Amino acid sequence: MKKFTKLALVSSIALTTNAMAMQAMDDTALSATTGQDGLSIGIGISKIEIEKLLIHDNDGLAAKGAAGDAGFGGTGNAGAIVIKGNGVDGNANKTHGIVIGANYDDNGAYLLTSRNLADLVIDTDAGSTAAGGAFINVAAQVSGLDIKIGEIGVSASNTIDPNATNIRRGHSDSNYNAILSGLEIKTGKMDANIQLGAAPQGAMVKLNTTMVGGLEIKNLGILDNSTKEKAVGAVGTTAITTKEAGEIFIESIKIADADSKDLTLNQDIQVFNDAYVGGGTTLGKAAHIRIVSNDTGAKDQYIKGIHLGSRTAASIGDMEVQGLQTYYSTSQGSYTKGAVITISGH
Repeated sequence: MKKFTKLALVSSIALTTNAMAMQAMDDTALSATTGQDGLSIGIGISKIEIEKLLIHDNDGLAAKGAAGDAGFGGTGNAGAIVIKGNGVDGNANKTHGIVIGANYDDNGAYLLTSRNLADLVIDTDAGSTAAGGAFINVAAQVSGLDIKIGEIGVSASNTIDPNATNIRRGHSDSNYNAILSGLEIKTGKMDANIQLGAAPQGAMVKLNTTMVGGLEIKNLGILDNSTKEKAVGAVGTTAITTKEAGEIFIESIKIADADSKDLTLNQDIQVFNDAYVGGGTTLGKAAHIRIVSNDTGAKDQYIKGIHLGSRTAASIGDMEVQGLQTYYSTSQGSYTKGAVITISGH
């Protein structure tokens, strides 16, 4: 029954991920190689493509203030963040908003030895009553990734058609403004440990690893549509008018540990439900995801090729930040090295 249950689990994963290439070992094979029971999964995917990614805000922004006031312009109508292809010939993101592949730089130095996208080792443990009981432990190793993101914009959301023959909602092509012209992200190998159930490690996800080669963000373009088709002067009586949105373009941002080429990561990721004052019925803090970045030392950043106005404008040069250290407070007047980020709806 134990092997049948695990086989069913692997089968369901394969079905829900479009039958991705996976290599699985049963308990007998794993025991012969590692000396313990468990389940090992190798995810052998060479590339992932997503045509469009949309995040719909169903109630939009509430109306407030008057024209010119900060935050003015809300209509309360649904809008969406849209990641889509940039339409540029010869570009990996011409027709796909997101393309994720392996980071093959430096002759595969940032890939796992197995050459899989990820290797997972899964164990189920009874745990202890004091620590909350049973849990699943997933030890994950992830190859370095080369992530290419196309154009990112905002748009009016389409209405949901109850008579449609598909589940697509989509967005309005005629009411769309680009805000990022795109970006690329390169990562090194990463290790993470995930626990579902009691999570005696103290968080659902613990990321404690060194990203070989550091983190690099390339070809980041930030667009300002408020300056599109606007007059910026005149020659005699003839107006000088822009044709396209202004752009801040950065060729590359590299992040690593201070005085190093690698990046140390140590993060705890927890998912919290609604919290109530004194255990009663008064909501004290809404449900959220909490990401705590623990102290891993100061970081260096090197920003290459800063272009103001357009990506073809002359660069103002490079910028370097050495020894950046962030802090967060657990009580007034105290400072702990690291950072805390919470993500929730509102």
